[in-house]
Order: sequence, then C-alpha cells, then structure tokens
Amino acid sequence: MFDNIPTNYHVKLSKIMEPLKLTLLNPEVDVDKVEIRQSDVNRPALQLAGFFEHFDFERLQIVGMVESAYVEMNYEDHGVKMYEKIFQAGIPCMVFCRNLRPADEVIELATRYKIPLMLCPDGTCGFMNKAIRFLQEELAPRISIHGVLVDVFGEGVLIIGESGIGKSEAALELIKRGHRLVSDDVVEIKKISDTELVGTAPDITRYFIELRGIGIVNVKSLFGIQSVRETQKISLVVKLEAWDREREYDRLGLDEQYTEYLGNKVVCHSIPIRPGRNVAVIVESAAINYRQKQMGYNAAQELYRRVTGNLQGKQDEF
Repeated sequence: MFDNIPTNYHVKLSKIMEPLKLTLLNPEVDVDKVEIRQSDVNRPALQLAGFFEHFDFERLQIVGMVESAYVEMNYEDHGVKMYEKIFQAGIPCMVFCRNLRPADEVIELATRYKIPLMLCPDGTCGFMNKAIRFLQEELAPRISIHGVLVDVFGEGVLIIGESGIGKSEAALELIKRGHRLVSDDVVEIKKISDTELVGTAPDITRYFIELRGIGIVNVKSLFGIQSVRETQKISLVVKLEAWDREREYDRLGLDEQYTEYLGNKVVCHSIPIRPGRNVAVIVESAAINYRQKQMGYNAAQELYRRVTGNLQGKQDEF
C-alpha cells in the first residue's frame, strides 16, 4: 500500500458521515469546513497517557473501548486535560466507537476548540478497516482518460481507442448482453494500491452513453438498475484500432502486453476493427480468458505445449 503521505486531495468530513454511519455530538461545529487529507487513522492511546511525541494529529482519531476505559479510570486526575491537549493540536475529528459517548465536559471542550466529535455503532477494528478503505478511495491519486469502462463477467474492462472507433457502441452491445456500464466517454481512474486501479464515472455523465446519430441515452432508465454500477476495479484494457493490413497482429497471445496508468501495469489487448467483427463478443472472450489466466490456465501455453509435444514425438519416431 502507499505510504500515508499528505496529498492535494481531500474529502470533507460531512461526506464521510453517512457511509461510515457517524453521528455528530456537537452540531455547533461546521463539518463542511473540516477537511481530511490522510487515509490512515490513529488511536490516541499514548496521547491520553500523556505521550505526544510523533502524534499524528492530522489523522482521523478513533477512540475505542480501551481508551474509554483508561479515561474513565483517570478522569479526575488528567483525563479531561489530555483530551484538551489533543483538541488543541487541531485534529480533524474524533470518533467514539461502540457508541461510547464521552462526558459532557469533553463535548464542551471539543466545541470550544471547534473539533467535531462523532459516535459510531461499529466495533473499533471494524470501523478502522472501513474508514481506511473509504479514505484510501477518496484520497487516492487519480487521472481522467477518454474511454469506456464496463463490468464484464465481474472483470472491469476499460475500452479505449480513437474517437468514433466504436467504443460506446461496443459498450451498448455488452449492456444488452447482460453486462454493466460503469462510465462512458470519460473514466476517472484512482490508484487504490500498487496493484489496484478503480474506475468510476464523473457525477455529471454517470449512467449516460453518447451514440452518434442517436444522441444521449440513459442506460439506467432504458435497461434498469441491473445494467449499471458506480465503481469497478480495472482488470484489463481493450484498445480498439482501425485494421491495418500491413501490421502483424498477435495471434497466439503467448506474451502479455501491458499499458500503464498511475504507475500500475494493466494487461492490454489491441483489437483491430473491421466490418463483420463482433467487438462485444471479443471483449467477453478477453474477459473470460483473463479470468482463466488468473485461475492458472493459459490456453496459448496449452496449445504451445501440445504443438511442441507433437513435434517432439514425430522427431522421436525418426
């Protein structure tokens, strides 16, 4: 995974409240003005004990059962003082898991320093995993490219090529065959990890496809909710290009070809387009073949073994 380095990307605290099931304890604080810029989180156990060296104050702070029990045990001595010191550091937010509501005095302190306090019903470990995953997606490095992203048999297939080559038409045929559209025309790609790219559609064009000669169609309205999805991991790229008689195309597929986005390599197939070729069926076959390879079976290598074995057998006869 990435090192947790602050980036120019940020997410407003108000945006994470609903997906993470957070309830605001001090509504006087404006959560729309609070920005989170780090995908990792912190449990301030050592800070509540008074150790503030290397305090990750820019992270989302999570208080679980252990921290709550420690504060209750030492409340009169220094529990509130430690909370105040944490608030003074300028943390973006503090979340109390398992609905462990803090004392009113702590809520008043947080309000004074304009620090949002949240309640969450989830267990601490479960919430941490969910929060980190969500923030990694929201804060991930990203680019926008011209293409179409379709979920084909559970594999995210990114279809690219020159304008007018037939990307949207291929996507529409795939949708009619039961597959799901993620994005047409513009695909936003986020780098979730060194091995995972996730694609989504810009809010303004989500569920829409442009078909030359017809115009804009709403896939969700025409084919139903089962024909679309909002995000999908990108498994392979299919590049559509005009047929070139003078070019030698790969006919066996023994050697994988790759393209690169945000430093991640993705398997890429170049598909020549000419009248009579059913691009949707080819894309389906590419997705199934990719899944077979992931499961350990490579048809090209199997054919190569058969051919070489046959030739070896004939040589042995002589």
